[in-house]
Amino acid sequence: MSNDQSAMNELHWLIDMVQTIEVGLVVLDANYNIQLWNGFMENHSGVSPNSIKGKNLFEQFPDLPESWLKQKMESVFLLKNRTFISWEQRPYVFKFKNYRPITGRADAMYQNITLLPLASLTGKITHISIIVYDVTDIAINKLQLKTANEQLEQLSQTDGLTQLHNRRHWQHCMEREFERFARYQDSATLVMLDIDHFKQVNDKYGHPAGDKVIQNIAHILKQSLRETDCAGRYGGEEFAIVLAKTSAEDALNFTERLRQKIEASEIIHDNRKISVTVSLGINELNDGVVNTSNWLSGADKALYQAKQGGRNCSRIYVEGSDE
Repeated sequence: MSNDQSAMNELHWLIDMVQTIEVGLVVLDANYNIQLWNGFMENHSGVSPNSIKGKNLFEQFPDLPESWLKQKMESVFLLKNRTFISWEQRPYVFKFKNYRPITGRADAMYQNITLLPLASLTGKITHISIIVYDVTDIAINKLQLKTANEQLEQLSQTDGLTQLHNRRHWQHCMEREFERFARYQDSATLVMLDIDHFKQVNDKYGHPAGDKVIQNIAHILKQSLRETDCAGRYGGEEFAIVLAKTSAEDALNFTERLRQKIEASEIIHDNRKISVTVSLGINELNDGVVNTSNWLSGADKALYQAKQGGRNCSRIYVEGSDE
């Protein structure tokens, strides 16, 4: 076989490989005119190599992120270094439909992109190659895993019955607010809420009715909170609320509005109306509160005073009042 024939065979094999390889391959000149457009690109774009050769990439695909992509390409020409674009930076560059059955839920193909400088025999960078990898399966799996982890994280922080924070996560909120006070002297107030005569509700109407009462109070509480507040189910029929940047007097306004809303509400269970009231204890952070246990203890004592005072009321903890 002659050297010419051998070279022709090698060229044929190379062209065949470029056309059938399972990655997109595009070669552009310095003016972004298309010099090579392989089979992968044809299959996913519906545009044949013959119809697009010599034409400007950005004129043919106006949906491309032109200024962003040109900036990336210019740095490849200038620095003579390849650059990599991950789907996590930008899900895709070419908006190709996703036809993969496993990841049918993705509308568009997720892509990793490599921009490669191509040099002439003299060493000058005259062309740039765009290599497009279909990473839809990898991307979807990673996104699904991320979503699952976020859901698990949410579940680990949430009380199943009320959808409020569970006790453990609520305590983290309380500790964070206590640290903020210690560092910046930001005011914060703790509120403990307890359903009055809740055992009687369970005894008279049954535990499913009791659960509905708890859920109703949690719903009213959620509607009353600001984004900066943190409420949790502390245990049984008891709730705890951290009110950020709030004095005891402002907290009292909050608890009285909340108490009245709960008193005015009712639930229907087995065609019977059930109404309840709540008692609330309030404790504002001050320099005398040495730790979160101390803060919680004051709110708990104020709650006890509200119970002793006839229930269905709010009480502010005053240091020494429990002695």
